[in-house]
Amino acid sequence: MRVDLLTREYPPDIYGGAGVHVTELVRALRADTEVVVRAFGEPRDEPDTASYRVPAELREANGAIATLGVDLQMAQDCGGADIVHSHTWYANGAGHLAKLLHGVPHVVTAHSLEPLRPWKAEQLGGGYRVSSWIEKTAFEAADTVIAVSDGMRRDILASYPALDPTKVVTIYNGIDLERWQPLRDDDRARALGIDPERPAVIFVGRITRQKGLPYLLRAARMLPPEVQVILCAGAPDTPEILAEVTGLVEQLQSERDGVVWIDRLLPNDELRIALTASTVFVCPSIYEPLGIVNLEAMACGLPVVGTATGGIPEVIVDGVTGRLVPIQQLQDGTGTPTDPDAFVADLAAALTEVVSDPARAAEMGRAGRERAETSFSWAAIAEQTLDVYRSLVSRH
Repeated sequence: MRVDLLTREYPPDIYGGAGVHVTELVRALRADTEVVVRAFGEPRDEPDTASYRVPAELREANGAIATLGVDLQMAQDCGGADIVHSHTWYANGAGHLAKLLHGVPHVVTAHSLEPLRPWKAEQLGGGYRVSSWIEKTAFEAADTVIAVSDGMRRDILASYPALDPTKVVTIYNGIDLERWQPLRDDDRARALGIDPERPAVIFVGRITRQKGLPYLLRAARMLPPEVQVILCAGAPDTPEILAEVTGLVEQLQSERDGVVWIDRLLPNDELRIALTASTVFVCPSIYEPLGIVNLEAMACGLPVVGTATGGIPEVIVDGVTGRLVPIQQLQDGTGTPTDPDAFVADLAAALTEVVSDPARAAEMGRAGRERAETSFSWAAIAEQTLDVYRSLVSRH
């Protein structure tokens, strides 16, 4: 069986959780399955991996139209595959076209949903309507849609009611437990601006509306004065969200010390050093299908304080591996808190509770590592994904 896996993100070009998921899934699947990766970007030297650039004629086009230019090339090259598996709307168009062109089953893994990210219109303009059309078309025609959490599955069925619920299955994101484990190095932590002798709250994520960073920056003003705030935050979606976050960070830095903003993508070892030097990880997202960053933090032995939305409650065991922060949200697709002040206050309270009790925080961190080991291994996730492939190929 040959699987053609279609993705925008693939090493060395990874900027989000979908890219991490694809990388780890491919590594696990290739243990006993032929997998051809078809990815956006510059040529790669990895065997059975093809790269695709935006056609020259579309390099100045709207981002969604440029994406379709890549998708057409990918779809053409999928001839000979037994099954195609696409990740994110960027590659969903290629998967759908390959299904039609070559008559093979198409599997979609949903890492996010365009109807629940209306702020993407700020980034794509009219292209957001194009990306939404691509996603809807591909999902509704797919042979199987994989959700990365039960919360995501509910969102998929709510967003696309025409979908047959029996075609939507849950297979969790996973974590590489060898690659992600504590790494203590106080000297290198200090080189990053972190004082390993002080308690610290750490955030890791892109600067995008869904990650809720502005709410965290407001909550951070309420934390005890000795607590550091470590922000590993970059890749802003728009100049506007970058300007908002910059203003909030500068305000916070004017009010307290120990506010460290690392705006570059940290390599694995440096990120693990930053996590290990911290007391608690925070995920203030207002939209999160699961959150691989939460698993990474847990694997490094950190308790996680996260918003009780999307798939996050399926990762964090409240009171055991961290704390869940309640949120009431608008039902307009934005995920905006109905009472932002209450959400900010609850987030600050949960963080203060955990960071103020280092012994309990460490105990939660150990429980989180154990949960990552037992529930989110890539070997188990690859086997569940292969079961989906085998079922579809046998019926095709």
